[in-house]
Amino acid sequence: MTDGSYVVRVAIKGDFLMTTHALAMITITDRELLGAYREKAPAALARHGGALVTVDPEPIVLEAAGDAPNIAALLSFPDADAAKAWINDPDLADVHALRNEGGRSTIVVIPN
Repeated sequence: MTDGSYVVRVAIKGDFLMTTHALAMITITDRELLGAYREKAPAALARHGGALVTVDPEPIVLEAAGDAPNIAALLSFPDADAAKAWINDPDLADVHALRNEGGRSTIVVIPN
C-alpha cells in the first residue's frame, strides 16, 4: 500500500481464539517418569476436551522466578472449567502423579 498502512494476515489453526489455553512449564527431575507421563497425557487431556497445541523441549526463557523450565507446553480446553476438571479428576491422579514426580510444574490457565 502506498499510504504507509499495512495489512496483517494471521493464520489461526482451528478455533484457537474460541478456546481457553493453559501454559504448562516443567523443570525435569526424572526423565523416565516424565516420559511415562507424556505417553498418557494426550488421553488424559482428551477426557475433558483438552489437547496439546504445541510443546517445546527447549523453550527460550525470558525471565524465571526460580528454576527455568526445561519444557513448555500450550494446552487447549473448551473453557476454564474443563481445565479445572482435568487437573482435579480423581481418575487421573496417577497420570498427574507421573508429571509431578517427573518434574516441578507450573500450569496456568489463560482464559479468553
